[in-house]
Amino acid sequence: MPSIAQHYKYLVIGGGSGGVASARRAAKHGAKTLLIEGKALGGTCVNVGCVPKKVMWYASDLAGKLSIAKDYGFNVAGDFSFNWTTLKEKRDAYVKRLNGIYERNLEKEGVDYVYGWAKFNPDGKVEVTLHDGKKTFYSADHILIATGGQTALPREEQITGVKLGIDSDGFFKLEKQPKRVAIVGAGYIGIEFAGVFNGLGSETHLIIRGDTVLRKFDDIIQETVTSYYEKSGINVHKQSQVTKVTKNEDGSLDLLLTTGKTVQVDELIWTIGRKSFLGLGLDNIGVKLNDKDQIIVDEYQRTNVPNVYSLGDVVGNVELTPVAIAAGRKLSNRLFGGDQFKDQKMDYNNVPSVVFSHPESGSIGLTEKQAIERFGKDQIKVYQSKFVSMFYAMSEHKSPIAYKLIVQGDNEKVVGLHIVGDSSAEILQGFGVAIKMGATKDDFDNCVAIHPTSAEELVTMV
Repeated sequence: MPSIAQHYKYLVIGGGSGGVASARRAAKHGAKTLLIEGKALGGTCVNVGCVPKKVMWYASDLAGKLSIAKDYGFNVAGDFSFNWTTLKEKRDAYVKRLNGIYERNLEKEGVDYVYGWAKFNPDGKVEVTLHDGKKTFYSADHILIATGGQTALPREEQITGVKLGIDSDGFFKLEKQPKRVAIVGAGYIGIEFAGVFNGLGSETHLIIRGDTVLRKFDDIIQETVTSYYEKSGINVHKQSQVTKVTKNEDGSLDLLLTTGKTVQVDELIWTIGRKSFLGLGLDNIGVKLNDKDQIIVDEYQRTNVPNVYSLGDVVGNVELTPVAIAAGRKLSNRLFGGDQFKDQKMDYNNVPSVVFSHPESGSIGLTEKQAIERFGKDQIKVYQSKFVSMFYAMSEHKSPIAYKLIVQGDNEKVVGLHIVGDSSAEILQGFGVAIKMGATKDDFDNCVAIHPTSAEELVTMV
């Protein structure tokens, strides 16, 4: 590494996807840039999120495919046992390679970077405690806070024995596959973990407060995924919360639920949500937070402090890696790219998102309830279809597909699309472009179907 300067045009706190993208784009525009990261480059997504999670999802999905291979005439009488340790070693090595790629990309763009924990000191400087304990100090014309989020756990006074469980970060540290596992939480992280464990053969318990999973999504996703998880063997404990966790002599855990039921497992994973990663000395420069301890920004990612910006999970809004990347690049374009970018900002409307459940589920735009609330019931029409993919025609095993298209007004502009089924992530990426462009139901209908596919149903609904 070249020598590190003390003053920069642009200083980025946080080496996750959004911070790295913004730093690289700023440097590309000629701004002398420094990036500070406390752990490993790539942030949550690369190290303990999207990337290693998807590897585990692939393994579980492959297990499902192998289970029905015989229905297609394959002889699968041999040993198809799964080795968790082998996959973990390969997965961790892959993540480490990605960390190195991030470093090389920063160097290629001319971005300086240091590993350490940053905070604002009383003088308004950025103070960095390096991993060897030494402190360095920096200033900059523009500063971006992109520190992301961290896992949230129940308070110990709420649940006795809460620390006997692990969080989602701990999932990626598991050296062996638990035979019995309980996951607490109905959000996307818990649903993805439950699907992985169940697909790989663990006895899986999912403990949720309500009656359905993924409650922020449209009803068709909530109901379809919940029903299929139950049918596929996941023990879904509805209207339930953990009140006490006790460790037994053999290392197993007893979970006492609010229903009075006790569930015994080998591993407990809390997936009850995430919170902003702070502890940055923001009070020293006066950055304001909302009631959720998220940094308050305007539509241009500006905080209340001049020349201090923030984006990504630390501000809330749409907490997705591609959103942080796009916001980071647009911010740097506006700050350093010249007049052609002076008004560029992130559009947080119609952002597609996918849950890697089993099967996958995806959504863009408004739910049916949101559409009715915004436009009125008489302005909304809903098209939907439920069926089973042709892939399962040879098998007794059936995995559901459910599609819902929500349109508004006389011209039937598509304001929401919600899908459950195999390959939903790949399908939604393409349809997301159409909806972002303002597609109508006629536009969908005028696209000739590709047959035989599941996605053709989206352009043939009546």
